[in-house]
Amino acid sequence: MALRLVTHFDVLEDVLPSLLTQAATTDEGDRAGVLETTYGSLRVLNIERNGNIIYTYKDNKGNAVFGLYDCQTRQNEHLYTFEKDMQAVSCSVNSERTVLAASFIQYTTEGVKNDLQPGSKCLTLLVEIHPVNNVKVLKAVDSCVWVQFLYPQAESHLLPQNHLLLISEEKYIERFHIQITREDGDRVVIRNSSHLPRDRLAEDFVWAQWDLSEQRLYYIELKESRSILKCIQFRADESFNLMFEMPLDITLTGLRFKLVNFGYDYRQDREKLCNQPSLCIFTNHTGSLCMCYSPKSDSREEITYSVFYLHKGYRKIFTAAPGSADSQVTNGADSQVTDGIAFLNLGNNKIAAVLPPSPLQSLPGSLVLDCYSGKVYRVTLDQSYLLRFLWNAHLDCERMAALHCILSCSQDPGFPEEQIIQWISEHVSACHSFDLIQEFLIASSYWSVYAELDDMGMLLQYSSVLTWNTEIPGIKFTTEELPLPLMKVYGLKGYWAKLNSNLEYIKYTKPHLHYHNSVVRREWHNLISEERTGKRRSTMYVRNILENAMKVIASMETRTLEPRLIPFLQEEDRHQRLLMGLMVSELRDHLLRHLQGVEKKKIEQMVLDYISKLLDLIWCLLETSWRKHSMHPLVLHLNSHCSAADFEVFHLMTRILDAASSLCLPLPPGFHSLHTILGVHCLPLYSLLHYIDNGVLLLTETAVTRLMKDLDNSEKNEQLKFSIIVRLPPLIGQKVCRLWDHPMSSNIISRNHVARLLKNYRKEPRNSMIDKSSFPVEFLPLNYFIEILMGLESSNQALYGFEGHDNVDAEFVEEAALKHTTMLLGL
Repeated sequence: MALRLVTHFDVLEDVLPSLLTQAATTDEGDRAGVLETTYGSLRVLNIERNGNIIYTYKDNKGNAVFGLYDCQTRQNEHLYTFEKDMQAVSCSVNSERTVLAASFIQYTTEGVKNDLQPGSKCLTLLVEIHPVNNVKVLKAVDSCVWVQFLYPQAESHLLPQNHLLLISEEKYIERFHIQITREDGDRVVIRNSSHLPRDRLAEDFVWAQWDLSEQRLYYIELKESRSILKCIQFRADESFNLMFEMPLDITLTGLRFKLVNFGYDYRQDREKLCNQPSLCIFTNHTGSLCMCYSPKSDSREEITYSVFYLHKGYRKIFTAAPGSADSQVTNGADSQVTDGIAFLNLGNNKIAAVLPPSPLQSLPGSLVLDCYSGKVYRVTLDQSYLLRFLWNAHLDCERMAALHCILSCSQDPGFPEEQIIQWISEHVSACHSFDLIQEFLIASSYWSVYAELDDMGMLLQYSSVLTWNTEIPGIKFTTEELPLPLMKVYGLKGYWAKLNSNLEYIKYTKPHLHYHNSVVRREWHNLISEERTGKRRSTMYVRNILENAMKVIASMETRTLEPRLIPFLQEEDRHQRLLMGLMVSELRDHLLRHLQGVEKKKIEQMVLDYISKLLDLIWCLLETSWRKHSMHPLVLHLNSHCSAADFEVFHLMTRILDAASSLCLPLPPGFHSLHTILGVHCLPLYSLLHYIDNGVLLLTETAVTRLMKDLDNSEKNEQLKFSIIVRLPPLIGQKVCRLWDHPMSSNIISRNHVARLLKNYRKEPRNSMIDKSSFPVEFLPLNYFIEILMGLESSNQALYGFEGHDNVDAEFVEEAALKHTTMLLGL
């Protein structure tokens, strides 16, 4: 299974030895009896908000004993012993450990009625335990009762008043106010225990869930055949508020009284009352509210369940065959119990559904209680299993799911990024339903900054695939929009403010606010076009963009101290720097618009981290392939021979370029130069020119300079060089031609020089005759033309200084013209 459990608490290992140590003073026979009695009755009853675990067992006299395991000190503490043989239903202790509430079934295994409160089936008691003092009967009824103390949000602030929730099987919930005082030093006494004030919080409900971490009570009321979901938030100042109420469009036929997270209900389990619709709710600090629901089903061939993403305004309905996936929990997660299916909250808005071998109860901090074994596990995704699954997966849906599950663990220690990159580089063409490189770049960059801000899920894309339309074998799913408005949130503090913001978002701002590069693409093409046509933007505007790019590159350089094999970041590559800087600017503005109140400096740093991570992923993909094929930096010299490794890396670079171009993502400066050099290595001339003409290969000054220097002037190389030169932009072409000592290069240089001089030439009458003695060749048309060029050179030199043209002048043009004519005549 992809879910892994690490034991956090084991009632037999962490509690039983302590109980046996307490019985060490008895003889061996009695000790054996204690072991047998305690082992058979020891079970976990409840877990409080601070993580303390309450357990119960029978001593060798048959008395009901309650103890507490402190998860901070990992010590056991005896709470209270009822000198009666009663079956505990529920138990809770206040945060000061001075008052205990417990409810019992008043029958022994032999059916002998208890005499504490004759005539009643269930007895609920309130006990002073510091030290042991009075016992007060709260309820003596024929229906079961569950108890739960409220814990203040700030546990260091001890309140003089405790509050106890009492949940009755008769479908009502009450809150008791318990005033406590201290007498005779540390002796704790309940004030006015004969009359405890109480509030009736809910009536006629069929389902309730306790969120012990956030101190929230969710419950469903039935009104005129309608199901209304409500939530009460309890606060540290002793107040409570109804936060929302929302009608549920689900079938609750067959749902009898059901409680979630009020301790494990052993009695209901024995009576097999869980064969009914199942419901649970998950939230997290980002303002998410998910409701998981599985209707009652008599079919064992398939399971149907829904996940309502209430903070996003839609629900997903899944139908799966139990054998269609690995559904047994050997290592699990934060979960809830159903008849056959358990909903697992894995954090970060990740929810899974599995078929566990035993009931599970969710706990804060990625913990889960196995109610049968009495073990508490810390939950993680099993990265080793997911990696094996990823390597062996054959279906696109499996690869997509495994990839995202692994990447969601990117903040965990030991995250296997190198192994994922290796798999990507070897399976780059394996997926047909989506572009694997695009998905990796988008998802990995998203998860790298996800933890920085709560609203990242709304503002950044986590997938390159907007909707999945490909069939998943064994699983059917549909997505339904929920009718708006969903609910009205009555409080706007903390979590509830974020939830309300999410609800306002889905109400008023469709389509989604996910950042995309459409604006960057348009502005980038405009800047490049303006450069080609000689137009210029504001110097300050372009400078700011390039400064943004320099910040990204500086961030990239600090990511690793190990030497890199591939020489990126070593050339200017102005176009990629413009794209990089524009993305910084647009993404920063996007986040600033929608993240009110977040410090600008924090947002800017997160943007730099996001883009530098994206570029670093591209670099790592190529480095991994480079190392795999044991390639040497000499591949950058064009006089070396082509190899199969060159083809592999060239193919990978082409796929990366295609993925990045379609998303308008920047590439590390130097990418295009390396890609072109490998293209010259790997492709025949006609294919190479086809790649260049269609924009797959970009001719950079670095790559073409290397080509001119490394290749000799053989007939084949002459054809290649000339084909490259005529495709170069004018500015680069003029520089590169001077590096090629060849008549063809001289001819091109001369033509460019003449075209520049004659661009604005106007014929003027001439009074002087040509002095033939000043020309080495008696060829009047050429002599007359050279004289004109000399005159233009003189005037231009006086006006503009004619800088940057090296030794190109009229004499150079004359010499080139004669050489070219000689070649054409075959002389």
